[in-house]
Amino acid sequence: MSDLSDWTFVCATAELLPGESRVVWADDTPILVVNYDGDFYALEDKCSHEDFELSAGPFDGEEATIECVLHGSKFDVRDGRCLNPPAYEPVRTFPTRVEHGGIWTRDDR
Repeated sequence: MSDLSDWTFVCATAELLPGESRVVWADDTPILVVNYDGDFYALEDKCSHEDFELSAGPFDGEEATIECVLHGSKFDVRDGRCLNPPAYEPVRTFPTRVEHGGIWTRDDR
C-alpha cells in the first residue's frame, strides 16, 4: 500500500465520469480535477489572467480544455498551457493518483 498521507482525496473513481470535474482544496489551494477520456488531470482552479475560478467555466471533454468565463481564455487540462489570449501564462498543474478506488491529488509546490 502506498502512503497517501500528503495527498488530498478527491472522490471515488465512479463519481467522476469522463467529461466531469470536481474542485477540492489542498491546504489553501483550490484544485480542479477533471476526467478527460478516463484519465484524471488536476490544475489550480485559478485563471492565470484574472485570478478567476476556472471551474465556473465549461470543460470541453472532447478537446481537453477548460474555458475561463470571465474573458474566454482556454487552457489545456493535460498540461495547463494557455491556448488563447487574454491569458498568456499557463495554469499550475498537480499530480493525480488512482488508488484504493479513489482519485487523489496534492499541492506539490
